[in-house]
Amino acid sequence: MAGKVFFGVTMSLDGFMAPEHVPAELVFTSEGQDDPRAQRWLRKWSELQAWAFPQRHFRENLKLGEGGEEGVDNDLSQETHERIGANIMGKRMFEAGELSWPEEAPFHTPVFVLTHTEREPWERPGGTTFHFVNDGIESALFQARAVAGDRDIRISGGAETIQQYLDGGLIDEFSISLSPVLFGTGIRLFDHVDPDRIALDQTRSVASPRVTHLTYTTSKR
Repeated sequence: MAGKVFFGVTMSLDGFMAPEHVPAELVFTSEGQDDPRAQRWLRKWSELQAWAFPQRHFRENLKLGEGGEEGVDNDLSQETHERIGANIMGKRMFEAGELSWPEEAPFHTPVFVLTHTEREPWERPGGTTFHFVNDGIESALFQARAVAGDRDIRISGGAETIQQYLDGGLIDEFSISLSPVLFGTGIRLFDHVDPDRIALDQTRSVASPRVTHLTYTTSKR
């Protein structure tokens, strides 16, 4: 039996999943981080993701050191990671991660990158291999299903990639970790998604002192 296709993101209270776009080479290189745009992006991103950084699973997976908090946030982070058999992401997310992820990239599954650039698979230590897909979102999903078996497929991001899969009716479930911050501007999660095509049912709501986790299943109207 095929697994579910899902995504999970952190979102600000006013509906943004990321600050406004800044080139990755500014945000994730030492040469660019003196730029005020990069500093503002990093500050806002850090505020949005503040709930995740202290968690034991997050710290261990990104090689940030041993130890960390345990509890509902850590349990959900680990639960999400363990259900994944393959990841799909857009080119922009990959380019940012290529500059910032540790050598042992934090996926430990095959990752299918949507891009118009042809490139040979890129294998990293720890079980992550990036495959570059040039023929669209359905092709990437087909390839991900072939390797995921009965495990789930995560649409990792960014927003445009998630929106394409949502609008295409290809998402079974998603989770939002609602963070108590306001952005005002940035990249909205649900821009460019046709609300007349998607119906939602809330299946879980779990709160911690830092964040509220909401899970929904989707169906076509």
